[in-house]
Amino acid sequence: MVMEMTVQAVYEDGVLRPLQPVPFLDRQELTVTISDMGNISPDHRLLVSPEEWANAASDDIGLDEVRRALSTIRGSLSEAIIDERRDR
Repeated sequence: MVMEMTVQAVYEDGVLRPLQPVPFLDRQELTVTISDMGNISPDHRLLVSPEEWANAASDDIGLDEVRRALSTIRGSLSEAIIDERRDR
């Protein structure tokens, strides 16, 4: 399964460190596209606001609920996310 996501990260001591948890395995190889915030509009449709991350941190969602929600998505998950953010 191919997954695309946009995350904010900090570069320190030669390492990019995501500012929120990411669903990848330790030492999993990934393709990374890098841009500094000066090139990305703060209202870019793929960026998640700090408030949105804070609200999501308190969500108590079970695996079965996630599976049910994902089963309703037609096409690719990344397209569904882009469409959802476009509608905001």
